Amino acid sequence: MNLEIEDRDEARLITVAENRIDASVAIRFKDCMAGAMKDGPERVVLDLSHVDFLDSSGLGAVVASMKLLGNGRRLELAGLRPTVEKVFRLTRMDSVFRIHADAASALGGAEDAS
Repeated sequence: MNLEIEDRDEARLITVAENRIDASVAIRFKDCMAGAMKDGPERVVLDLSHVDFLDSSGLGAVVASMKLLGNGRRLELAGLRPTVEKVFRLTRMDSVFRIHADAASALGGAEDAS
């Protein structure tokens, strides 16, 4: 699982450099996210702009990653493509996560989140 990690201001940006998060990579994704989020800032932004496909296993791995952060830290999402955004909307996970149009607006503090 290829994740790109960059600390910016008071947030850690984690970009998924893969086009799918599905059952075949969900466990590896969760494990990589655990390492990428360890000892980081309070705010973590997960950039999913390269992800074209996310199934229920992938969604579960994203939710599990959020739970790994624990109290006082939060996971926000950015750059959801229409097919990925639809999964979050249909499962009502769009009400659980703060979702930004893209990583730049998430890190810039723009009020574009849903």
